[in-house]
Amino acid sequence: MADRLQKIISSAGAASRRAAEELIKAGRVTVNGAPASLGMCANPEDDDIRIDGHRLECGPRERVYIMLNKPRGYVTTLSDERGRPTVAELVRGVGRRLYPVGRLDMYSEGLLIMTDDGEAANALMHPSHDAPRRYQVDVHGEDLDAAAEVIAAQREVDGLPVRPAGVRVLRRGEGRGRLEVEIHEGRNRQVRKLCAAAGLKVSRLRRVAEGRLELGDLPQGKWRYLSAEEVEYIRSLQG
Repeated sequence: MADRLQKIISSAGAASRRAAEELIKAGRVTVNGAPASLGMCANPEDDDIRIDGHRLECGPRERVYIMLNKPRGYVTTLSDERGRPTVAELVRGVGRRLYPVGRLDMYSEGLLIMTDDGEAANALMHPSHDAPRRYQVDVHGEDLDAAAEVIAAQREVDGLPVRPAGVRVLRRGEGRGRLEVEIHEGRNRQVRKLCAAAGLKVSRLRRVAEGRLELGDLPQGKWRYLSAEEVEYIRSLQG
């Protein structure tokens, strides 16, 4: 059955759908020996689909889903042209090439899902599936209650609309404290920008939940396989 090429690549676990589009645009994908184009359809059963000359394996196989507690100082990519540590180095023991679902910037920590199931990754990231991301944020600033109200009142980030953030003050101190912030879109550095607009300086940012997936007591720098119930939750987002 013919389908969009980027969806085929994603379903095969070779890349997320967005990354697959970039591979196609970069001319790294061929179909039956000819360069592929964005929007092109193919039949994975009949067509010879290759990425960088390597044939795409489209047959059914068991997918892998893990949760990593990402430490500060690692970039959320599989390789980095600047030689910085990557999350791929932390999950080598899995024995499978896994792709991060969404991003945490280099200086952020916490829950990061990684999988070779591109369609599940796309479903978990998509705002329409209502899998909100929850963070614990250590901040410097005065009057955290007023700042929390400012964060919750913001309706755009970088000129793009966002749904109201859920905000709670978890801890108060002299000129500092900890907030719990829940967002729905996951735009680039969204939580940091919301806090900055409220006059707060972020000293630590840690993602603790994504939808029904919770970090719990997973040690920093370690990973675990998702439970059957957690995998079923991700697959349910695909409809």
